[in-house]
Amino acid sequence: MAHPKRKISKTRRDKRRTHYKAVAPTIAKDPTTGEMHLYHRAHWHEGKLYYKGQVLIDKTEEAEA
Repeated sequence: MAHPKRKISKTRRDKRRTHYKAVAPTIAKDPTTGEMHLYHRAHWHEGKLYYKGQVLIDKTEEAEA
């Protein structure tokens, strides 16, 4: 099994790890409702499920019936 001949310093180790960063998710604004949501994700707004500005599921009609 391989193991190092010399100790790797903390600075050298940390330099290697600088590329691993957390990125904030990209957020979009729905054209119909104005609601903020994640890209390529459906989102609920006032009992309706929206995707690309279109209603996929309407829970308000089911509740009234």
